[in-house]
Amino acid sequence: MIDVKECSKSFGKLQAVNKISLDIGEREVFGLVGSNGAGKSTLLRMIAGILKPDEGIITIDTLPVYENREAKEKMFYISDDSYFPANYTAEDMVLFYKNYYPAFSVERFRRLMEEFHLDRKRKINHFSKGMKKQLMLILGICSGTKYLLCDESFDGLDPVMRQAVKGLFASEIMNREFTPVIASHNLRELEDICDHVGLLHKGGVLFSRDLEDMKFHIHKVQCVLRDKAKEKELEKELEVLKIRRQGSLLFITARGTKMEIMNRVQAKDPLFCEIIPLSLEEIFISETEVAGYEIQNLFI
Repeated sequence: MIDVKECSKSFGKLQAVNKISLDIGEREVFGLVGSNGAGKSTLLRMIAGILKPDEGIITIDTLPVYENREAKEKMFYISDDSYFPANYTAEDMVLFYKNYYPAFSVERFRRLMEEFHLDRKRKINHFSKGMKKQLMLILGICSGTKYLLCDESFDGLDPVMRQAVKGLFASEIMNREFTPVIASHNLRELEDICDHVGLLHKGGVLFSRDLEDMKFHIHKVQCVLRDKAKEKELEKELEVLKIRRQGSLLFITARGTKMEIMNRVQAKDPLFCEIIPLSLEEIFISETEVAGYEIQNLFI
């Protein structure tokens, strides 16, 4: 488990991270989402032991991270702009990382490079941005570490590659102790990948929730009721997060299970009603508005 306790980090007058506390469990894909400047990269660099918190402590499996080789051997960090030495090939990067990660699997690396159609003997400076991202993810997987920290690592990957990486992560989680932590400013990139999502804003955590639990307890229903009196009754009976009208259609986002919400709506004898799947973005909009924030303002 990665345990972040009351951590803060400033750069001069800029408060990048402000008293963040966060628990990242094992064998789940954890997403860190937030606008540019929310503190995601600074937090990841502190978790990786690159930066020392001004306040607070970060532990990985109870081991303090900063200047602790034993703790750092448990994680592989992929920065947003990974550096590759001039004229290095992918094979050269393997030799480099084998010095730091004894469990690095060269055989698996070569197999994955073939599956992703990447030339391991080609100079990396000839790779596209997306290919470099793929290479770093493959290196991270093959390092054999328990934790993989990814800073905007899905930026530049096409939908097919994202799906391939998702399958790779799922396979790793099923077959060994493996926990990817993915930081992104793009909610849609994380929606079909993450099990748990933490929302950062202005250096703090607005909330950290299990995605399936969020989806189980928030639903969106569209319906047509016979009169406005029944609409008012329904608004009072449901824990409404958001309500919108489009012609005769009424759209209600409410907290509760699918059965609870549908039973309430059906009791009003609607002309039509159905549950609509909620996207991660819609869930976050609902949650942040309840917390007093406008998500449009968070991600602009």
